[in-house]
Amino acid sequence: MLMGINTILAYVFGLFLLYIIGMILVIPIKVIMKLVINGIIGGVLLFIFNLVGGLFGLGIALNPLNAIIVGFLGIPGVILLLVLQIVL
Repeated sequence: MLMGINTILAYVFGLFLLYIIGMILVIPIKVIMKLVINGIIGGVLLFIFNLVGGLFGLGIALNPLNAIIVGFLGIPGVILLLVLQIVL
């Protein structure tokens, strides 16, 4: 039994929709995973900064928001948090 052109087009359209839905679901998961990984890296960087900065009387609170800021911005994030702590 041969499939008709309508059946083949329906399968192709269904696979295309499945692909689109999959991409819609995967992109936010990638963003969330990147945010979590950067937050962990930021937390480690803040911890190291607090160890070294403790010798000079400098320190930044280690909390999730600061970890995410440092995770996104890296070293400029540490500088930003340090400046904000001194100014405020």
